[in-house]
Amino acid sequence: MVDDAQLRLIIFITILAVMFTVERLFPARQLPTKPNAPSQKMRLAGNFGIVFISGLSARLAFPLGLMGLALFFTEQKIGLFNLVVLPEWLVITLSLLLLDMLIYWQHRLFHKIPLLWQLHKVHHADTHVDSSTGLRFHPLEIIASLMIKALAIFILGVPAFAVILFEVLLNGFALFNHANIRLPAKVEAVTRLVLMTQILHRIHHSQLFKESNSNYGFSVIWWDRLFGSYSASATKPDLEIDIGITEFPDAKDNAHLWGLLNMPFKRKK
Repeated sequence: MVDDAQLRLIIFITILAVMFTVERLFPARQLPTKPNAPSQKMRLAGNFGIVFISGLSARLAFPLGLMGLALFFTEQKIGLFNLVVLPEWLVITLSLLLLDMLIYWQHRLFHKIPLLWQLHKVHHADTHVDSSTGLRFHPLEIIASLMIKALAIFILGVPAFAVILFEVLLNGFALFNHANIRLPAKVEAVTRLVLMTQILHRIHHSQLFKESNSNYGFSVIWWDRLFGSYSASATKPDLEIDIGITEFPDAKDNAHLWGLLNMPFKRKK
């Protein structure tokens, strides 16, 4: 019998394998060839290395996990949805929508608040955007995000099933919209009416502030449209967008695992 954790891991690895394969067969953009640009081998070693460290840190910081907290709050009748009588389908739907909007605002605040940006810039310092970038987050940012989601689960009383489903969707969409692929033009035009596509999210990874200060959503595009942060196109064509941040001139120094872990604590040169 496969338990919830194993099922989530299987789904995650499956989506990662699919995105990893497709973006290598049909890449939208080529790896930067500038002298200071890290090799793909160096990038992937650093990106997947920090995934492992972040996952271990999350397990140590939240041994029960978000699902365990949700089960406990449900048993103790803590949170809004545990105090009101609503159909189960409505509770799950509202939970997913509210958690997704929370992640939108969390992402936006991680760009706006200097202390939080010090953590989040580890994600944006990647000089190339692919599925591994969707996993590249500093351990302290992962723990902060878990704390924010745990608080939301506590206040709302989000049921455990909705927590599991949201985490699966969040990870899946992060891999999807960071993937180095480009949907067929007609498909992309329709998809971007609802979802954050790869082209839209690459705008968010632009070095230009006015462009990175847009398209914060990880799944649906609704929140960006609703809260005025939607950007349909960049100054340059998709193939020519300058990806990353200019704060660290030597990208190689910040591509390996220790460079990524130490990045929030380094001063500008």
